[in-house]
Amino acid sequence: MTLINPVTQYPSNTEEQSQPAPGLDADMTPKADHGEGSYVGSGKLAARKALITGADSGIGRATAIAFAREGADVALNYLPGEQEDADDVAKIIGEDGRKVVQLPADVSVEENARKVVTDAVEQLGGLDVLVIVAGKQQYVDDLADVTSEQFDQTYKTNVYALFWMVQEALKHLPAGSSIITTSSIQAYSPSPGLVDYASTKAAINTFSKALAQQVAPKGIRVNVVAPGPVWTPLQVTGGQPTEALGEFGQQTPLGRAGQPAEMAAAYVYLASPESSYVTGETLNLNGGMPTP
Repeated sequence: MTLINPVTQYPSNTEEQSQPAPGLDADMTPKADHGEGSYVGSGKLAARKALITGADSGIGRATAIAFAREGADVALNYLPGEQEDADDVAKIIGEDGRKVVQLPADVSVEENARKVVTDAVEQLGGLDVLVIVAGKQQYVDDLADVTSEQFDQTYKTNVYALFWMVQEALKHLPAGSSIITTSSIQAYSPSPGLVDYASTKAAINTFSKALAQQVAPKGIRVNVVAPGPVWTPLQVTGGQPTEALGEFGQQTPLGRAGQPAEMAAAYVYLASPESSYVTGETLNLNGGMPTP
């Protein structure tokens, strides 16, 4: 196998651009790499049944593709406005020969969040992996300009939806199941303009570690992935200042932003029996940015 230099594996510069939320990968320049042309499975998740939120684009999309190529059937959750991207993912998974279920819904609404779980259980014939990726991130320079509506919506999307979906899923998850949540480098090194988002990511870390201890005797593992700067629609829909996007990720020791395809293997690992003695752990995938 030819060695690949991680510094030059992907371009170090992106482009200044903006989209209205929730944003589409189809409209991003350059396109993100979700592993469509590179991820090769080896049966690590054969016959597993997984529900993934935020599965239309970014990290959720890359994870869904990787799970399917490892042999899992996958339920995709995403916002209705992201249908174009979600259809692309479903097509890829279908071509790989796995069952795919599409469940568009805004999980920041309790009724929707719980229904997505029960629908996934019904349509997949069970559930043994829950992956929470969907998140809301809006950069605001001054806390005085953060509206109560934005603060509330960020917490409902990032924290409340996690609570509702996990609570519902625990009714169905058998021993051997995995719950994987998504924190961020922002939980450890918060940006001044992301007060609400960064604090939700710290909450996700703590929620997951507490839950891991509670459900470990039931044979259910709970772990966290904490990405650094990753090139996804989250960034171009207000997650970062537009003028900063040209240098997005260049502050990392590797000198570039990560790609969704570089995140997916961590989720595969945490879902698979290869991590059977790992629970309550946070895997930091951030290009070398130090964390506690």
